[in-house]
Amino acid sequence: MTACGYLRARDPQLNEEEATNGKRAGYWKRFEPALVVLTGTVLAPVLFAQGLVTRRTVPKLPEPPGARDGTDGDGPPLRLLILGDSAAAGVGASHQDEALLGQIVSRLAGDFQVTWSLRAKTGNTTDAVLSSLKAQPSQQFDVAVTSLGVNDVTAMVGRARWRRQQAELRSILREKFKVETLLISGLPPLHGFPALPQPLRWVLGARATQLNHDVERDVAAECDADFLSLRFTADTSLMASDGFHPGPGIYSQWAERVAELVNRHRLASDRRLSEP
Repeated sequence: MTACGYLRARDPQLNEEEATNGKRAGYWKRFEPALVVLTGTVLAPVLFAQGLVTRRTVPKLPEPPGARDGTDGDGPPLRLLILGDSAAAGVGASHQDEALLGQIVSRLAGDFQVTWSLRAKTGNTTDAVLSSLKAQPSQQFDVAVTSLGVNDVTAMVGRARWRRQQAELRSILREKFKVETLLISGLPPLHGFPALPQPLRWVLGARATQLNHDVERDVAAECDADFLSLRFTADTSLMASDGFHPGPGIYSQWAERVAELVNRHRLASDRRLSEP
């Protein structure tokens, strides 16, 4: 049995959830692209003005202090790479221990000796991360967790370009960085971000949903990759004080899902290797 087979065997709800999500996406997909384009065109002056005001008024939270490279835990070695944008960098937390990195490491350190590297920066798009990775020397990681898309939305990156760049990112992680397990985080629910006024919130949220569906569909065909939905809560009280970034509570739930997928993939790999 393949690793994909093991993953689905261990999660009997996976296929049912994928089918349900696929039906919902299909209904929305029929009408949503034209509606988003039409709305964006008609309301362009309003959206532009709201964007300028939002950039000036939303507090600019710093990336939290804390080690971005290190080793912790006991057990089999696990080399972890986290890369992406401000959410990957932990904006919204007071320290890396409360951010995505620290909360993932704390959950894995009981079972693995985790050697981690955080390569993330506020404002990063997929293109920016690609350029950075191409300039870095080759290195080997077992697991890579990505957090990208929000800045691609605000930069108005087209859907075809988004899919190409995301595919290239997964390819370079496999080939140059020898990543065995790719955990591709989806886009957060921008349509619920308190920092964004209407109708800007709706338009950006709809665009984020498009890119989210695109990458979810592409990743579903790759056995060494998992799509990790970030639409697991509508509780805005868990967000950071700026109403735009995750707070420690969201990072905690995100990290819990990452740890579950890492353990699932490692178990699938161990079973596959033990087959005669």
